[in-house]
Amino acid sequence: MKRTLYIVLFLLLAIGSHAQLLYEVSGRSSKQKSYILATNRLVNMQFLDTIPNVFKCFNSCNKVLTEFAMQDYEAIAALRHAALLPDSIKLDNFYSESEYSLIDNALRINLGLGMDKLCRMKPSYLTEMFRAELMKQWLHYDEQQSMENFFEAVAAERNIPIVGLDNIGETMYMLFDREPFHWQCKELLKVIEYPENEVKQERALREMYLNGRLSDMAYQVEGPDNKTSISYSDYKVYCQRNQQWVKRLQPYLLEGGCFITLNAIFLGGEKGLLQQLRSAGYRVRPVNRGLIQKTNIQLEPLPERPVELSN
Repeated sequence: MKRTLYIVLFLLLAIGSHAQLLYEVSGRSSKQKSYILATNRLVNMQFLDTIPNVFKCFNSCNKVLTEFAMQDYEAIAALRHAALLPDSIKLDNFYSESEYSLIDNALRINLGLGMDKLCRMKPSYLTEMFRAELMKQWLHYDEQQSMENFFEAVAAERNIPIVGLDNIGETMYMLFDREPFHWQCKELLKVIEYPENEVKQERALREMYLNGRLSDMAYQVEGPDNKTSISYSDYKVYCQRNQQWVKRLQPYLLEGGCFITLNAIFLGGEKGLLQQLRSAGYRVRPVNRGLIQKTNIQLEPLPERPVELSN
């Protein structure tokens, strides 16, 4: 009952709160308008009902573009294989005995599996698994109800083409290898030792998202105070990828009829995809400009430290 009440309150607060989550892209001789929807995986799919015109825009398009086409099951199998460490690398060689024990204990408590089962997985994979569990426990993340992949699922049901902006090799790099291995080991330990930093960061990003503050989301990740596993070095990689995405989007935007769904942290700010598209000569403007007034949403207080996550 408490969880249901939270979701209802969450949606009621969200209605009318976000003016700038859906964008129209045109210009450069585009034959038809395309649209970009900013998403946040911690937000329930029911939230889409509060975004005016989002379904109308989706229904006017004939293809869906996203970061990675998750409906490609062969690619997903390849990603799972890529998450494995080479046989020559042993994770316990990169930690002290006490550090390894701390990680093992935290994973057993939260994932139900210890390092005896998970020691062959790359640290970046373990970090993301643990972060996902943090979000489930403390920010009500529900993968099955998340808005993040909603339109991909609908497109798959309707046999609408789904295009990934990254190929399988690039996706594997972004997930598992964008940072040196020794740094991945440090980040896994940091997430285990200071889980509250991850929770506070994601909670702040979610609140900014609900208020349509995409530029603030970018600055939150890019800023020097960010001590989480998604750090400034990651943000620089995202910005470089945005430049590549603009080039890859060109033929699709020329044809038009694209419905593009991407994580909101890739879109805002001076180096975000929206500004990159504008700099390339496209006209990018909010679909719902002037229709909604923003509301400052106040979320529930956050516990100072979720101690049971690693004890």
